Amino acid sequence: MEPENAHPWFRVDGEDRIDSPALLVYPQRIAHNIGQMVAIAGSPDRLRPHVKTHKMAEIIRMQQEAGIRKFKCATLAEAELLARCGAEDVLVAYPLTGPAPERLAGLQKKYPDTRFSALVDHPDTLDRLARAAAAAGVRPGVFLDLNVGMNRTGIRPGPEALALYREMSTRPALECRGLHAYDGHIRNPDPVARAGECNEAFSGVTALARQLREAGLEVPAIIAGGSPTFPIHARREGVELSPGTTLLWDARYGSQFPEMPFLPAATLLCRVISHPAPGTLCLDLGHKAVAAEMEFPRVSLPQLPDHLQAGQSEEHLVLCFGAAESYPIGTVLYAIPMHICPTVIKYPEALVVRDGKVTGSWKVAARDYHLPG
Repeated sequence: MEPENAHPWFRVDGEDRIDSPALLVYPQRIAHNIGQMVAIAGSPDRLRPHVKTHKMAEIIRMQQEAGIRKFKCATLAEAELLARCGAEDVLVAYPLTGPAPERLAGLQKKYPDTRFSALVDHPDTLDRLARAAAAAGVRPGVFLDLNVGMNRTGIRPGPEALALYREMSTRPALECRGLHAYDGHIRNPDPVARAGECNEAFSGVTALARQLREAGLEVPAIIAGGSPTFPIHARREGVELSPGTTLLWDARYGSQFPEMPFLPAATLLCRVISHPAPGTLCLDLGHKAVAAEMEFPRVSLPQLPDHLQAGQSEEHLVLCFGAAESYPIGTVLYAIPMHICPTVIKYPEALVVRDGKVTGSWKVAARDYHLPG
């Protein structure tokens, strides 16, 4: 059991007065992570961080204070939050269908000082965006979304991609801004092997960009990668970098990529609520409190060595732990999520911890698909 006088980075004074489960964020660690992002990129101008991990205005502003001006997001609520924060350049990295093209055009009209863009990987998507922009009298940007192996969205580099990009460049209601390639499937824990896989996947992007320029088409920007491949793409010239998890980090990436210089900057405060059987304890950390889409473990519990996460339901996380009886009912524990991005949206706000004290709270402002007001 942890010594009573131990006070690791995650502990909070007055923890007995905090309802659980609770999401805690640590701005000093976030600032460290932002500094590392800028250092790896070489300049804040090369960064286009994703906001899906945190969805908080305060973290956006911390990045702006570090000189970051371009951002990437997945929802139109996140795009509007960025515009409200005065972001200069916002890419909605998601195919827009249904009423979404009209919503994007409406955002461009409402926030003219923000340069909005969206992804295109199909002629139908392009047509809908062009019609919505023309009807609203605005000119948002478009990036060609390339499928480099994740097989989620995008078009494979090749003749069809070249033809679609050429068509994008002819639409007067849209600004053709370049290429986008997300390689989130590349997560090899060996940094050398990961670099090799990343370079192979990116080779099609390089070839397509060269073919486009040889055809007389401009390619103003290439946006590449997520957090695992961020340092690899940082070695390339003329590439914008879009990590996201790097801002809060999590236990999964921390264990998979120990060479990356980021710190976990968010925890979940939870409690022991039951000892249902010998060697067993239960925490108030169910599916509704932490991302549960992956296999166990769902969290890292640094105060509980050598435990087994055996079961989880809506409000319960059951652990098998030889020293379970050493942790009385009501014991406060801190959990580092294995996957922070879908964990954050389970909370309307995060408690802010500075120097071991709760100093306020930050709203998870874009947790829903529409912003209020």
